[in-house]
Amino acid sequence: MPLSPPHLHLAVALDGAGWHPAAWREPAARPAELFTARYWTDLVAEAERGLLDFVTIEDSLSLQSSHPGRPDGRTDRIRGRLDAVLIAARVAPPTRHIGLVPTAIVTHTEPFHLSKAVATLDHVSRGRAGIRVKVSGRADEFAHVGRRTAPTVSGAPTGPAAALTAAAVEKLFAEARDYVEVLSRLWDSWDDDAEIRDVATGRFIDRAKLHYIDFEGAEFSVKGPSITPRSPQGRPPVAAPAHDTLPYELVATSADIGFVTPRDTDDARAIVARIRHARAAAGRAEDTVHIFGDLLVYLDDAPGAAADRRARLDERAGAAHTSDAPVFTGTPAELADLLQQGQRAGLTGFRLRPAALPHDLERITRALVPELHRRGAFRTAYRADTLRGHLGLPRPAGRYAAA
Repeated sequence: MPLSPPHLHLAVALDGAGWHPAAWREPAARPAELFTARYWTDLVAEAERGLLDFVTIEDSLSLQSSHPGRPDGRTDRIRGRLDAVLIAARVAPPTRHIGLVPTAIVTHTEPFHLSKAVATLDHVSRGRAGIRVKVSGRADEFAHVGRRTAPTVSGAPTGPAAALTAAAVEKLFAEARDYVEVLSRLWDSWDDDAEIRDVATGRFIDRAKLHYIDFEGAEFSVKGPSITPRSPQGRPPVAAPAHDTLPYELVATSADIGFVTPRDTDDARAIVARIRHARAAAGRAEDTVHIFGDLLVYLDDAPGAAADRRARLDERAGAAHTSDAPVFTGTPAELADLLQQGQRAGLTGFRLRPAALPHDLERITRALVPELHRRGAFRTAYRADTLRGHLGLPRPAGRYAAA
């Protein structure tokens, strides 16, 4: 008798009022609350009611724009956002199970600072933190931070990373690989039992169990140790978007989760094969690396309703909305079919981008998830207390600890 396939992993990507630029004008939207703690807590609580593995929270170092590489000056769309790591820290206490994966632009932040922020989030959430690392080649983000000059093509500042020279892109991704390596070493720089906390003897820590990491790279020189004790998961999972060769290699060498955008099942199989090949070349053939497909979703119970809603949103925005990810428009049963096809192509899960919040998030949690339950394709209860547990990832031993 054939074995049943493992359960799908599901996440949602939270961004503003939803991924469609006109979503903030929908009747159910809450534009007046976008910068409040209650708004984000409500969204994450809804995702947790749906038993999802984790949420990701978008972030950037420039205002949102309809152009991939420069500001657009528009005032009819949401502009401005809260810090993703701080949102995750705020929503952690009122939630109990769901993983929290904020985004960080690693091109312009220091790994030491991010390592302690994410370790703190892991402590606050009792083991549910992750981090989504993102590379940026945008000239305006370089200008906002102001510490170095943006990569150039023919002497002019560039916009989207796709316009950069191959050497510039390689440098950005090499820096990202080093960045994740520094994060990992800093998270390991305290042994699990470094804290003694013995009031009688007056010893709080065992200094021999704090370790220098002594990292030297092209962009970073970090001595360590961290100032934050080792967190519940040891190393919070690292995720990264991956849409081409260098991002695939970043996932294969440095991440636990990759978010990919296959056009169809054949493309999904090819991407999975490329990442597996790169993973083996990096000496990680035995490591679990989850590959999630990204989907922008318009989801309604009645046939045709999602397509009508999408058309209404496009009309309100003044143009058809396009996406780097495939777009699904349909019913929960149709989406469940698509997810299971992707699973058979080798994807271990999906990160769904709700077109409008809270509508599409609620259809995911209250209609898609029950449909997957009927098919035996998704968990019916949380069976782990940590994000690593949800993903079936072991808790790693600290690399510096004595055997």
